[in-house]
Amino acid sequence: MNKNVETEKKDQQKARPKKADKPLKEKMIKIKESEHAKLIEEAAKYKEQYIRLYAEFENARKRMDREKQEFVKFANEGLITEFLGILDNLERSVESAKEKHQDYTAFLKGIEMVMAHVHEMLKNNGVVPIEAQGKMFDPHCHEVLMQEEIEEMDDGMVMEEFQKGYRFGERIIRTAKVKVARKK
Repeated sequence: MNKNVETEKKDQQKARPKKADKPLKEKMIKIKESEHAKLIEEAAKYKEQYIRLYAEFENARKRMDREKQEFVKFANEGLITEFLGILDNLERSVESAKEKHQDYTAFLKGIEMVMAHVHEMLKNNGVVPIEAQGKMFDPHCHEVLMQEEIEEMDDGMVMEEFQKGYRFGERIIRTAKVKVARKK
């Protein structure tokens, strides 16, 4: 037990704050006036460099913000240009149908060509249709408009597609509108 008492006393002595060895004045570094002026000049130089760098950084940030806004503003320019070509083809088809009144097969052929052009343009830009007919219902890609009780199909199977759905990359941009089978 004596050892424990001695250990406690030593711990208490260590925990007590010690008096400062030297006063603060004695701890200060003594420098010459010329060195003091040199240090102040150096600090002013660093401060000026900091201010310039900070201003450059702010200008670069503002420039990037402007460029980003400009990019977003005109990002779809190529897509719009492609659609203008499709619009031109549609206008030609309508004019042709107005002039010839009777040639519906040529008009239909022209519209089918325009549709093929639209599908190709969408595909080239990463937009693909969602397969629905004959697939199991997926609430992420399909929207149920109707259900029909039927024995021949599995429960939740898409029977009919009323409107195509589309995917842009991994994102669903429009769900497919469908009729789903329900077991009796």
